[in-house]
Amino acid sequence: MKVWELKKNKEEITKFISFSWKIYQDDPNWVPPLKNDLLNFLLGKDVTKKIECGPHTFFMASENGNLLGRILVGINEKKNKRRNVKVGYFGLMELVNSDNVFQALMDNALAWLRKQSIDTIIGPLYPDDDVEGRGLLIKGFDTSPVLMNPYNPIYYKELFDGNGFQKHTDFYAYYCDKIGSVVERTNKAALFAMKKFNYRIDKIDFNNAESEIRSIIEIINAIVSDSREEDNGFEYANPPTYEELSLDVKKLMAFLDKDLIYIARSGDTPIGFVLAMPDYSPILKKIRGKLFPFGFVIFLWYKRRMKGIRGFAQHVIPGFRYKAVNAAMFHKVIEEAIRKKYEYVECSQISENNNRSRSIFEHAGFTPYKVYRVYQKRIE
Repeated sequence: MKVWELKKNKEEITKFISFSWKIYQDDPNWVPPLKNDLLNFLLGKDVTKKIECGPHTFFMASENGNLLGRILVGINEKKNKRRNVKVGYFGLMELVNSDNVFQALMDNALAWLRKQSIDTIIGPLYPDDDVEGRGLLIKGFDTSPVLMNPYNPIYYKELFDGNGFQKHTDFYAYYCDKIGSVVERTNKAALFAMKKFNYRIDKIDFNNAESEIRSIIEIINAIVSDSREEDNGFEYANPPTYEELSLDVKKLMAFLDKDLIYIARSGDTPIGFVLAMPDYSPILKKIRGKLFPFGFVIFLWYKRRMKGIRGFAQHVIPGFRYKAVNAAMFHKVIEEAIRKKYEYVECSQISENNNRSRSIFEHAGFTPYKVYRVYQKRIE
């Protein structure tokens, strides 16, 4: 078996990306990534440049010319500095069902991190991102993932468990396809809380995007400054700055729906926000990783026929917790989902330790139907 470090050029990284098709060619639940978007991301050519959060590299394994696996490994330097730790991450790991391949790839990843004076590896993760590609799917293999959530073969868990990796945190995805009943359950509580605690829920105004983004950053900063980093919703990524969030919005603008993003305010003070997006995964399955030349036509055709949404983020400042702000914002999203004739809503990923959010969804009638696990291992 041969394991080698890839050059960071278009030819090598394209080979890295294309390997996924070998693993999932017969799996109807897999959602292919957009090849060009992922290529630009991994080469640091997309607008966010999150891959540049620190040093990183790519490994692939083969035997007799037959590709067997791949892994991305890196260091989020800003995150390590914030938390005063020496942690490396791995992600985008794909491989055939083989202990030998797993060990070979991971041995090279660990050796690379060891040379960087790193003492712990954690993942699967995307570089500096707590929304996309986080965790290993360990429950819920019978359906496709929604937008930006990971998917993997069932045997991956056995490979991690059998090679010294330990659970760091589990994250839940909640699902509901009876959203009419959700509105009924949340309506009275939302109206009562907004009146009692004197706040309102505003739909985001993209005509005033700069001010709206600054309001969201104000909320994030209030949360981060008041809580432990591992509990504030940014477990593995850095809380975004205004400039970074603006780049994220720019990258996602074509996919965003203003009717699914809300900011809660008390007077002029922003106190919370919620972000949901249409679930484009069914379209991505149809275009098989290629937006051009014909995938774009398919995208436009099916964009008007989206059936579901994913809730990505929901945050409330400390002073307004336990005042049903989350429930009130969530109620607005569900109202819009019904108005636009969406058939299902998924909310993910929610930490197993976030009992407050989990109880809100379970009380509203959502079911935890998928579980994603982030693993860790000490580097000896």
